[in-house]
Amino acid sequence: AITQASDYPLQITGRNKPLAYLIGEEIFEKMVSYLEDHIDKKEVKEAHFKKGRDFEHIAKELDI
Repeated sequence: AITQASDYPLQITGRNKPLAYLIGEEIFEKMVSYLEDHIDKKEVKEAHFKKGRDFEHIAKELDI
């Protein structure tokens, strides 16, 4: 199962119902990176720069 999950997510079922998903390290790292980028973009959009917030301050808060 672990070998199969390295290429593509594997669904674990019990009584024909999804119980969990097993994913490989590379896929997991890509998902985490995508989510972090998405969150950072959302925070920058909501930063209200017109109200005097400084981009450098926001970037430091987001650790980007």
